[in-house]
Amino acid sequence: MCCAPSTLLLLSLASILSVCSSHAKNMLPSEVETIFKIMESISSDEKWRISYPNPCNPGSTWLGIECKLGQDNHLHVSRLDFGTRPNPTCKNTAAFPYEIFDLPHLQSVFFFQCFTHTKTTLSASPNRGAFFDSSLQQLSLRSNPALVGPIPPQISSLKSLEILTLSQNRLSGRIPVGIFSLNSLVHLDLSYNMLTGPVPIQLGNLNNLQGLDLSYNSLTGPIPGTIGRLGMLQKLDLSSNSFIGTIPYSIEKLTLLTFMALSNNKLRGSIPKGILKLQSLQYFIMDDNPMYIPLPAEFGKLVKLQELRLANSCYSGTIPPSFSQLVNLSTLSLQNNRLTGKIPEGFSSLSRIYHLNLSGNLLGGVIPFNASFLKRLGRNLDLSGNPGLCLSPSEAYNNVKSGSGVGVCGTGSPIKKSQAAAHGLSKLFFLFAALVFHVMHRMLF
Repeated sequence: MCCAPSTLLLLSLASILSVCSSHAKNMLPSEVETIFKIMESISSDEKWRISYPNPCNPGSTWLGIECKLGQDNHLHVSRLDFGTRPNPTCKNTAAFPYEIFDLPHLQSVFFFQCFTHTKTTLSASPNRGAFFDSSLQQLSLRSNPALVGPIPPQISSLKSLEILTLSQNRLSGRIPVGIFSLNSLVHLDLSYNMLTGPVPIQLGNLNNLQGLDLSYNSLTGPIPGTIGRLGMLQKLDLSSNSFIGTIPYSIEKLTLLTFMALSNNKLRGSIPKGILKLQSLQYFIMDDNPMYIPLPAEFGKLVKLQELRLANSCYSGTIPPSFSQLVNLSTLSLQNNRLTGKIPEGFSSLSRIYHLNLSGNLLGGVIPFNASFLKRLGRNLDLSGNPGLCLSPSEAYNNVKSGSGVGVCGTGSPIKKSQAAAHGLSKLFFLFAALVFHVMHRMLF
């Protein structure tokens, strides 16, 4: 049976459109060549050109690559992962591939434990001198001990960047001011590097930022007051640097903050009274700073606090009774300060606390904790190094195994509870022996 001419024409057109559509959904040859250059410079897991001739085609991709269909009806690389299996691993000679910035549709790229042997730098193309203004939204280089040198100022050309993670590398030098022109940034993590110098005041330009982590560097100078302009900030970690001065008063404007860590710096002086406006704060960690002030009562108004750590910071005076209002508190660390007076009675009603360290102070009086409180905390309670503190004899006798590290009231010297119990038993033994001796003496004589 013969087909009509019109039917043959339609079949031919359909065949041509099918072929064109198939070709259109392939990658552009220039992009294919770029991805192979990247893979060959990073990983020797495969012969990439032979094993995956069409990297984005279904059935020809590898774990660690994702592609999307673009508006031009071509497939484009949208995500790359390197470092640990099942993603492609990195060879010992791997160097940072600046060609990733030649992939205009790339949105996310991750290098985890990739550059571990041969030193390499975060750099732009030597021909271009700047990063391509790509659609890159997430750039993550984490745990790369051979990634050295400065953060290049050209990074400011990545205008679509929302997440920048350059953590646990060996980057050095100052933080480039250009980073703070990336207004789309939501998360900035430069922690665990060797960055130096002050934090630029342009920090305040990142008004969409929700997370900022600059911890474990060698940053200096004061915390810039412009930090108060980061109204969306929820996490702030500036710990383990060499910041000086006081906490800026503008910190009170960060009302969405849930986590703040400023420990192990050189901060001193007053805590802004406006800190009580941070009613979303759940974690405040500020150990190891030379504060030399009385313990601020304002902390007791932060009712959502779950952890409060103020150890090794030369705080003086009494523990404010307002601290007893922190009903959500699970950890309180005030050790190695110069605190005096009694432990607030209200501490015994902190039902969610599981770690309490008041050791190494000048506290005194009877410990206001009952048997159930002492049993619940056990070894997570440390009151040692407070010569004036003592435990009531009844609690000492009932809680021989709890290790608060203090003596028993009325025993003359601060002996441990276990010793006190043994001491009490020995007294009972001698009283009983004396009574037996007295009865036997009367019976015999």
